[in-house]
Amino acid sequence: MTNGPIDPIRVCAVSDLSEDKGYRVAAVSPPIAVFLGRDGAVHVVDDSCTHQTAALSDGWVDDCVVECPLHMSRFDLRTGAVDAPPAKAPVRVHAAEVVDGEVWVTLSQEAPNLPPGVRARS
Repeated sequence: MTNGPIDPIRVCAVSDLSEDKGYRVAAVSPPIAVFLGRDGAVHVVDDSCTHQTAALSDGWVDDCVVECPLHMSRFDLRTGAVDAPPAKAPVRVHAAEVVDGEVWVTLSQEAPNLPPGVRARS
């Protein structure tokens, strides 16, 4: 956890996003996944399923829910809450803002809920 304010980072252009799949950003640790909702809202969560190592950006998106491609756990993109097992812990949500067609993210300072055996890089 970091003390003090966190500056937003540019992660992609809105034109890089589509409503049917996630966009992985590996330049941060742990990686994050960016999703474009049907309503045009941008949602950002950690890209790792909390049950086992799987990229949520490779999952199936339906409205504001992403389904893990490995064991079908589902997560609400607005809150990070688990919508279907086997995952039990939520994914971390990050604040997103669109400025002039660019997606800017302020990373959460909460500890990530990573799957067993996975650690974030320092």
